[in-house]
Amino acid sequence: MSLPGCLIHRRVVTTPQHENQPVLSATKQELIQHVRDFSDRIQSFTIKADMSASIGSLYGGKVTDYPAITGYILFLRPDDIRVIGLDPVIHGTAFDMASVGNTFRVSIPPKNQFITGNNDAPATQSQNKLENLRPIAFLRSLLIAPPDPKTEYTLLEDDTNETKAVYILLIVKKEGDQLVLERNIYFNRYTLQISRQKTLDGSGNITSDTKYAAWKTYNGISFPASIDIQRPQDGYEVVLTVMDMKINTGEVTPEKLDLKQPPGAQVKTLP
Repeated sequence: MSLPGCLIHRRVVTTPQHENQPVLSATKQELIQHVRDFSDRIQSFTIKADMSASIGSLYGGKVTDYPAITGYILFLRPDDIRVIGLDPVIHGTAFDMASVGNTFRVSIPPKNQFITGNNDAPATQSQNKLENLRPIAFLRSLLIAPPDPKTEYTLLEDDTNETKAVYILLIVKKEGDQLVLERNIYFNRYTLQISRQKTLDGSGNITSDTKYAAWKTYNGISFPASIDIQRPQDGYEVVLTVMDMKINTGEVTPEKLDLKQPPGAQVKTLP
C-alpha cells in the first residue's frame, strides 16, 4: 500500500535537551550504587526547614492549604528520627514526633494530646488529617533505602521521549508465590539525581509519593533542598524547603531524640 507523497509528513525527532545538557546513560547496577552511596553516607543530620502542609483528597476533591511553619528534623542511624513543628502564632510547639526503633510518639501540645504506637499500625482516621502525621513517613521519604538483594528484585525502565528523560528503578518483592511492586525510584537522566520515589501497598495503591529537587551539597554530601511528600491514603501533603542542614556533625545524640510525655497530657495508645 502506498500513499501520495503530498500526504506524507516527515519530522526530525531530536534528543531531549535540558539547559543544553544531553541525557546521561547508566546501568541498573550503577543506579543502585547511586542510591546506596546517597543512603549509606548519611549517619545523622539536623534540618531546619519551612513546612507547608495540605490536607484533603490529593487526587481530586477539596484540599486545604495551611500556612508554612518552621520545622526541625533530627535523624540518627539506623532509624531514629524526630520532627518538630513550631506554631507561628503562639511561637510554641505545634507538634513533636519521634520514632525510635519500631515505636513512635506524637505530642500535640495545643490539644494536650500524646499518642504512642507501633510504626506498623495504620494512621488514625481522624477528621483532622494532620493528626495522621507519623515520623516514619518523614523517615522513609527523606532517606531513600537501596534495594535489598536478599529479599528484593529490581528492574530498570527507560522512560525517555521528546519531553522527558527519566530512568525508573522498579523494586519488587516476593510474597508467597506472587511478585509485588514495592517501590519505584526515578532518576533525572540529565543529572542522574533522584527525582522521585513512590511506595505502594500490596494492591498497587500509592502509599507515598515523594518528589526531590534543588539538590545541594552539605558537608560534602548531596541532598535535596526541596522535598514534596504526598500521602494520598492518609490525606495529606507536606512540602519541605530546607533552610539549613548539618550532616554527620556528631551533634545528634540519642538523648535529643527522646520525646518524653508532657505532664498532664491525654495519652492515647494505638494498637
